[in-house]
Amino acid sequence: MLEEVERWLSARSWSVSDRPIQQLVSAKNATGQSVSVVLPALDEEATVGDIVTVIRRELMLRTPLVDEIVVVDSGSADRTAEVAAAAGARVVHRDAILPRLPAVPGKGEVLWRSLLVTGGDIVCFVDADLREFSADFVSGIVGPLLTDPDVHLVKAMYDRPLGAAPGQGGRVTELMARPLLNMHWPLLAGFVQPLGGEYAARRSLLERLPFPVGYGVELGMLVDALHLVGLDALAQVDVGVRRHRHQDGRALGRMAAAIYRTAQLRLARGHLVRPALTQFERGVDGFEPRTYAVDTEERPPMAEIAEYAARRVA
Repeated sequence: MLEEVERWLSARSWSVSDRPIQQLVSAKNATGQSVSVVLPALDEEATVGDIVTVIRRELMLRTPLVDEIVVVDSGSADRTAEVAAAAGARVVHRDAILPRLPAVPGKGEVLWRSLLVTGGDIVCFVDADLREFSADFVSGIVGPLLTDPDVHLVKAMYDRPLGAAPGQGGRVTELMARPLLNMHWPLLAGFVQPLGGEYAARRSLLERLPFPVGYGVELGMLVDALHLVGLDALAQVDVGVRRHRHQDGRALGRMAAAIYRTAQLRLARGHLVRPALTQFERGVDGFEPRTYAVDTEERPPMAEIAEYAARRVA
């Protein structure tokens, strides 16, 4: 590991317990910063309500740290929207945001559009499939942003069990993202969970970043933030254990392909030889190929969108 990364690990890696909640509230009041929490959601009725309930109870009613909770529904076929609204979130459908641009499927698309329907100076993203959710996931990652003006983006770090096996989750991280970062962006090798969906950032940074529309959004954001604000403006906070619904192997393969494509563009901004991934499933006549398109689209920095600029002026 580079010496610079070792120094960064010592200076920019914290535990949620390093910043008591009252310290964060005092810093928030002193600086006047507002905090938005965004949950991108697709068919998460089983978990989204509990997450919203915990954040609202612990960080809005009991302690005034979060100013708004917004669930952006990207076309759920279940009761995700109703459950989230009943728990106290403001629910916005992805397609209702910036309707002049037809939406494309993907998590990054939802995160990008969420900037238009939130107002916080700090925006905190939380995946909607987490189980046994703790408010530490939010307070931990917004803490450095509220207390240190030199920090611009904070990732959560945590243990990721796979069923009963500790530390075996995060398979795409270990097999794809971590090797890519270590080889091509070694300054980012100190991030424990580079692909984690729980992170917070200053709006002033997010609005300057392009957003890959699919699963490559976390890696792309991390790499682009490094180039834009530098390593010392990035940080991570240990928030404990992350439990969530795991994807099957084929879905993980598609995620890995999207992440590799995101890295490829940032390495060369060159031509994609074949933006598709073929996988195999056993059928009645043997193994059958299934080919999936790999996300190749990115949204421009939100600061370049006319509607966003008009909203800021208003």
